[in-house]
Amino acid sequence: MAKAKVVVLISGQAATGKSTLGRALARKLGVRYYSGGEALMSIARRMGYDARGRKWWDTPEGMKFLAEREANFEFDRMVDQELMRIAEERSSVIDSWVLPWLMDSGYKIWLKASLEVRARRLATRGKMPLEEALKVLKEREERNKSLYREIYGIRWGEDMEPFHLVLDTTDLQKEDVLGVALSAVRSYVRSRSRSSSRVPF
Repeated sequence: MAKAKVVVLISGQAATGKSTLGRALARKLGVRYYSGGEALMSIARRMGYDARGRKWWDTPEGMKFLAEREANFEFDRMVDQELMRIAEERSSVIDSWVLPWLMDSGYKIWLKASLEVRARRLATRGKMPLEEALKVLKEREERNKSLYREIYGIRWGEDMEPFHLVLDTTDLQKEDVLGVALSAVRSYVRSRSRSSSRVPF
């Protein structure tokens, strides 16, 4: 019997643990992990940026590339189209700010956390003062929110309709987040398997 196709789409606020969950969940499910952020950084490197590591987005260079994306929507469209192609073709876990709104299929997870906790995480990750982390966090999130509204008409961070699971990571360890998400995904797969001979992920 063929193994059911499993696609999990993860989105959420910055510094909530999206990539950490994505990688861990992919390992547990035995599928590949893909990141929209990493795909965009690959484009940035081809343009001459020294784009490496999650904290790069919070640097002046990362913010400069964000300005280039705001001026040219094709960077984001190209990445999102490739991620959608992957999701249609194979089992995967995909970390993307916008894919849950762009696709009808897949199990969709939204991660959130308090602003204070996210700022502390960002300050630690980026080795910056808390005040600076708060400023960067707010600016990057607002600009991305505006960007996705302009490109796709998405109410990012406001419209939770696409999501099967909304999880607050404020007081959770990464192992707890993984446990909740893994249990939810497996339950969803089982329920879809019972209701259909072909799981429509």
